[in-house]
Amino acid sequence: MIPRYTRSEMGRIWSDDNKFRCWLQVEVAASLTLAEAGIVPKEAANAIAQRGDFDLNRIQEIEAETKHDVIAFTTAVAEKVGPEARWLHYGLTSNDVVDTAQALQIKEASAVIRQDLERLKDVLDRRAHEFEHTPTIGRTHGIHAEPTTFGLKLANWYAEIVRDIARFERSTEEMRVGKLSGAVGTFAHLEPEFEEKICQRLGLEAAPISSQVIQRDRHAYYVATLATIAATLDKIATEIRHLQRTEVREAEEYFSEKQKGSSAMPHKRNPITCEQICGLARVVRSNAQAAFENVALWHERDISHSSVERVILPDSTTLVDYLLVKTTHLIDTLMVYPNRMMKNLESTGGLVFSGQLLLDLAEHGMSREDAYRLVQKHAMKAWKDDLNFHDMVMGDPDITGRIPKDQIQRAFSIERQLRNVDKIFKRVFGK
Repeated sequence: MIPRYTRSEMGRIWSDDNKFRCWLQVEVAASLTLAEAGIVPKEAANAIAQRGDFDLNRIQEIEAETKHDVIAFTTAVAEKVGPEARWLHYGLTSNDVVDTAQALQIKEASAVIRQDLERLKDVLDRRAHEFEHTPTIGRTHGIHAEPTTFGLKLANWYAEIVRDIARFERSTEEMRVGKLSGAVGTFAHLEPEFEEKICQRLGLEAAPISSQVIQRDRHAYYVATLATIAATLDKIATEIRHLQRTEVREAEEYFSEKQKGSSAMPHKRNPITCEQICGLARVVRSNAQAAFENVALWHERDISHSSVERVILPDSTTLVDYLLVKTTHLIDTLMVYPNRMMKNLESTGGLVFSGQLLLDLAEHGMSREDAYRLVQKHAMKAWKDDLNFHDMVMGDPDITGRIPKDQIQRAFSIERQLRNVDKIFKRVFGK
């Protein structure tokens, strides 16, 4: 991923240096475990553990000749270890190291993302309670529907992030596996119990069965989960972009004192953070398709997945880390305008209470069909001629003759519409 969207810790995790450090961890864990079993001489395992190191430039220099990164790596390490290096990589095939080490990198990256998710969840919790009882208009199809609160909007996002966290934890756990089962997964050179002990040493589980590679359904699930998280963030940013539109203007992303919105128009305050979130979420979602394509390999083992994963795993985790931090800051500093929300809610002269009036007429003996026709007649005329729906209803004897005016007035009560907000919050937050 380009530096613009890469935070330092995630950049370190996916650096070449850290990748080869993870490879070295696997090689050392294998040597020490096999030494304990009496297969590798202890002095050789100790030499590998103590002197095992590499020079990144040297690896690249060797790979330029061999066209094989694992051989380049083991050769460079062997030069540091000395004669005992003949026991390095003993009984292993390339993907025993690569796949197992990749699990270590993903474990590191996932820990960062997990913290990011918690921070966003906490900010959504705080701001949802801040605006729990702030009325705003709910929209369906982009059209005014019925009243809701801005806190409920935030609580809805909070609940989705909670689900994202649960999905992410499941997919992360499925990725926390290694394999050292050899060239075709038959343990032709090492026993299965050695694989289990090596993986345990690395904080991983051993894949119950593998070919030369760990099966890529795990990776597809993981990247798809990252794509789902990105979709959630896209959803949040899209809604805020709508709320920031000049005609709506109920909320907007923070605009700093020295910030510029346009090179030509000094008045502009554009939702650039939201647009960036929406745009980069597309990249993460597109990577999920590539991850699914990696599941099917020729005879269950080729390297068509390898080049893809060198792109999609670093890029997806890096982008999701970046997007989570951006979204957390967006929500934390979001500028909210309750007065504008109320003004928009009241702008249609009570039209948004038509559903409650329909129910009240039905309760007072009118058939639902007749009540719908009567209420819709006033609603459509109010909409077309920009009239006050509330006043039209109060002046219609067909309605006032059936429902007392004080009860009609109750149909236009925001408090009545929003009386269950606390109950919803208790469901979501459990407080």
